[in-house]
Amino acid sequence: MGTANRVPFNGTKEQKAQLMEIIAELKDTKGALMPIMQQAQDIYGYLPYEVQKMISDEMGIPLEKIYGVATFYSMFSLYPKGKYQISVCLGTACYVKGSGDIYEKLQEKLGIEGGQCTADGKFSLDACRCVGACGLAPVMMINGEVYGRLTTDDIDGILAKYN
Repeated sequence: MGTANRVPFNGTKEQKAQLMEIIAELKDTKGALMPIMQQAQDIYGYLPYEVQKMISDEMGIPLEKIYGVATFYSMFSLYPKGKYQISVCLGTACYVKGSGDIYEKLQEKLGIEGGQCTADGKFSLDACRCVGACGLAPVMMINGEVYGRLTTDDIDGILAKYN
């Protein structure tokens, strides 16, 4: 797990106590790892190294296995979501019309990769498949607000609205 662009972990004692309670409750249940990881993500909003380590230590499961599960399943996130969640459609209609370039430009402008959050916690960036607005391709959404018929030249102006 790289530390580039990592948002500092700010877990609380209450969150840790809640996670420990869940682990104690499910620890001896066959197949408990996934439900524990899902509930840990519900508590913290994502699965940072520190949370994976707690699960590993309490369950006696190697950290590598927990990391493998967290990175294999798309439902898990290793990074928190930003105040402004940007989602770029990479479905066929959008991609053909240039959404790949928009996604790359956003990564460059924000200094993060897809799935990550800026260090200040302001923006997170994800790719998605078809949002059902193919007639507006290429499309991105910020906190559910749709921006369509985009070009890379539109990015600066749109991001400025959220500063």
